[in-house]
Amino acid sequence: MKLIKIFFTLIIFVLFAVPAHAIKIGLLTDASRAYIGSSQQADVIDVRTNKLLFSMTKMKGYDFRTDGKYLTVKIAGKWTKLPTDNVVIKTAPDGFLTVKRKWYRGFFRVVNTGAGLTVINDIELEKYLLGVVPSEMPSSWELDAQKAQAIAARSYAVANLGKRARYGYDLNDTEQDQVYNGASAETAQTNSAVEATKGIVLVCNNKVIPAYYSASAGGRTLTAKEVWNMDVNFTRSVPSYDENVKKKGHGVGMSQHGANNLAKIGYNSYQILKYFYANTQFARLNPEVYK
Repeated sequence: MKLIKIFFTLIIFVLFAVPAHAIKIGLLTDASRAYIGSSQQADVIDVRTNKLLFSMTKMKGYDFRTDGKYLTVKIAGKWTKLPTDNVVIKTAPDGFLTVKRKWYRGFFRVVNTGAGLTVINDIELEKYLLGVVPSEMPSSWELDAQKAQAIAARSYAVANLGKRARYGYDLNDTEQDQVYNGASAETAQTNSAVEATKGIVLVCNNKVIPAYYSASAGGRTLTAKEVWNMDVNFTRSVPSYDENVKKKGHGVGMSQHGANNLAKIGYNSYQILKYFYANTQFARLNPEVYK
């Protein structure tokens, strides 16, 4: 198979209409309980009244459950009913919160939905990506593949803000949206990939695209029309350069294995993305957000 390398002049324009300050990620939805802790002292605040309810001791776990329409939590061995169904848990800017045996940046919202507990990680978009890139792509892979992954993941997140609003958050933390394992997944190299592409997204017709990607297309990518019967002009069928890997995923957009193979032979992140996505340009989100 002959590989034709894509050369182009990189032009990144500013997309002022999309500020994307933060994103809300569902970590638990309608769960029976949530065992939460903090690396530093954390304040538990009633969202309804903005009143401090209690402070969590650092490196100590707290068992949250529902009690009717309220929340209840085990403090010093005793169950304490909180006068609310909705709290926010905030720690120091350099602190981390934990749930599901993973550490996360940002802060948590814990909500009694009536069907159980929903735990939401409210986090800055770029810090969210620090936990996505190494969760979606091995940290040992080529840096330019990881940069391409960062741009694709950022684009997907921005294009899908509000996708799961009925649950109170934007995206969940699974492969249904994007795998997100929080700060526990971070590595120095993947963090540098996110930082090097800070704010950059893929756009088509001045709109950020949901840059679909999958592990392997098995030799050739598919269009969204072929897979989902969707008419979008930024997906196309091209050799995916991942023939040595069994197809895994929908095969639309970027093949992650293909991206890594292209990076190995000298493609940079922008060339990788231009290869897999048609009719696209690169834009930077409102720079006021990234000061």
